[in-house]
Amino acid sequence: MSTETKKALQGGEFLIRESAPQDIFIPEEFNEEQRMIAQSAREFLEQNVWTQLDRIDSLEEGLMPSLLDKAGELGLLGISVPEDFGGFGKDFVTTMLVTEVTGAGHSFSVAIAAHTGIGTLPILYYGNEAQRKKYIPKLASGEWKASYCLTEPGAGSDANSGKTKAVLTDDGKHYILNGQKMWITNGGFADIFTVFAKVGDDENLTAFIVEKDFGGITLNPEEKKMGIKGSSTRQVFFNDCKVPVENMLSERQNGFKIAVNILNIGRIKLAGAALGGAKAVVDQSVKYANERIQFGKPISAFGAIRQKLADQATYCYVVESATYRCSHDMEQAIEALEAAGADHSKALLKGVEQYAAEAAILKVAGSECLDYVCDEGVQIYGGMGYSAESPVERAYRDSRINRIFEGTNEINRMLTVDMLLKRAMKGQLDLMGPAQAVAGELMGIPDFPEPDDSLLGDEKRMVANFKKAVLMTAGGAAQKLGLELAKHQETLMHIADMVIDTYLAESVLLRTLKLADMKGAANVAEQIAMCQLYIHDAADRIHKYAKEAVNNFAEGDERQAMLMGAKRFSKNTNLNTAELRKAIAKKMIGEGKYCY
Repeated sequence: MSTETKKALQGGEFLIRESAPQDIFIPEEFNEEQRMIAQSAREFLEQNVWTQLDRIDSLEEGLMPSLLDKAGELGLLGISVPEDFGGFGKDFVTTMLVTEVTGAGHSFSVAIAAHTGIGTLPILYYGNEAQRKKYIPKLASGEWKASYCLTEPGAGSDANSGKTKAVLTDDGKHYILNGQKMWITNGGFADIFTVFAKVGDDENLTAFIVEKDFGGITLNPEEKKMGIKGSSTRQVFFNDCKVPVENMLSERQNGFKIAVNILNIGRIKLAGAALGGAKAVVDQSVKYANERIQFGKPISAFGAIRQKLADQATYCYVVESATYRCSHDMEQAIEALEAAGADHSKALLKGVEQYAAEAAILKVAGSECLDYVCDEGVQIYGGMGYSAESPVERAYRDSRINRIFEGTNEINRMLTVDMLLKRAMKGQLDLMGPAQAVAGELMGIPDFPEPDDSLLGDEKRMVANFKKAVLMTAGGAAQKLGLELAKHQETLMHIADMVIDTYLAESVLLRTLKLADMKGAANVAEQIAMCQLYIHDAADRIHKYAKEAVNNFAEGDERQAMLMGAKRFSKNTNLNTAELRKAIAKKMIGEGKYCY
């Protein structure tokens, strides 16, 4: 295991180190137990959720809590909870797989994700032994439902500016909480609230475990929302709420750190859930395209529809490749830390934190994949897609929140670059050395490498060049703007988009090569086509992002050299994309579903 761990890329190193296909995990490698757990979760949705989506969306009293009770009986609320606390104690990859499957559950997926994620994990990872023994078994079983109270009317992305106050009583036995929280998922039925507040004049937040029965808690009516209508979303008011001092979570002023680390986990899990929702919409799109007859044949026979189906599938395949690559990297980091003596909670937090930039990348990619797939799903359904009678209408509305959840995609884009640069400044990631090497390459005569006739040889070269484009642009911006770079949000966003496309492109390349090695290239022709499509499209996008970023900060000869570099590093080859898309869609049309 130790030799394998050494091979694993550290967070952000994908930009400066090559990975081999055998070094990554791919979904085709799930073991029998993981597949059985996923099947149980799928059957739970089929039997309990998809049959009553209208009732769920009407916020029928007691329905969502009863579904969480049933999920608890099946063990779905305790997949990642250690066995000592009544859970299954499964690894991070298994947790991600369950998150993906339940992600197709519309409003239910939001409720279960909030309960098992931000509701349970702060206590599991930061609680002391007494707190964990008291709360975790009942959260894992579903006896108690959990929610998380961070956002306030004046504190959203800037969470640390919250105004909720905690004052110690004269006898030193309680904190008195006063404040207002908003957008609280599961707020209408939660028994346990993780509440963030400031003690006295503290600069940073402190977290508290608050039981509903403590009193002093009132709720506004349910929010009326565009989508996820069945998810309970309330404002929560704390009016002289009396919290025992032993219910402080972790240490005073450690709340902001808790919030940030739980968000890292939440971001990659959101990518998994969005992927599950997207695959379900592709299934519905294929099914409808096969059933809808126009001009005497199913609309799936037409090139315009096949192109849409192929692009939906390609986006899902790519995001899935990156999501499980990162999940496994996190799992390896966790195992390495445990082997070095860290307890499981600390190892998990540290392992996930190391890949915080990748988690932000995936949050953006997953949520935007889901939005794209749902939008095209409505288009494939045509007029029927706009009707509440169709399944894609609900999916379209429900998908939109994911670009706002867990930090907006704009914040996550800027965080991606910020976290990579911070790792570089701490000496954890050598970005400047490779960036200078690329800058030197720009001044030299372009080399003309020998053609690579191996499988996906062009794509390997392109991905290597994408990394150079990122290093050139990010390195140039950091050198020119220095500490002022943080204020140049437009430039940061372009660099982030380059980083996102590069990580996804390499992930799908590695997965496809590994798959071809496992099954033979002839047996994964459609996956090879999806890999080619994505990487060739990414080249055009990366050229655009690099060009716009460079024009934002560079001038004169330097700008000219970097623009030439942007063109050189994003060069692609000619492909008959229509034929590739036809092949991808044809297989799905034949099987009547997303089959990759």
